Amino acid sequence: MTLKVEMITLDCEDPDELARWWAEAVDGEVTPFAPGEFVTVTRADGPILGFQRVPDPTPGKNKLHIDFTATDVEGEVKRLVGLGAHETGRHSFGEEFNWVVLADPAGNAFCIAAAG
Repeated sequence: MTLKVEMITLDCEDPDELARWWAEAVDGEVTPFAPGEFVTVTRADGPILGFQRVPDPTPGKNKLHIDFTATDVEGEVKRLVGLGAHETGRHSFGEEFNWVVLADPAGNAFCIAAAG
């Protein structure tokens, strides 16, 4: 048996709004399966992103987040901040591996590191 990552789903208060933001951020297409309740963003090169309305999103730090790579990390950080994300930190393991932590407009953390 082989498992395939089909979808990564985020709990949120407004799935329509958050899906629109992520669709612009990752150049994806929004599909409102149940508008206001469950919306997806389909991407050409990765798993589907799902957004599910919940009455009380988990407080505190995410237990799961999405990691992205980019050939121009600083350019992507600037673009995503321009769309409404905010930078929450920068980290590294030595000088060889660095990444930037951002949060989407709903506060969900995600990271960007240099493409290897």
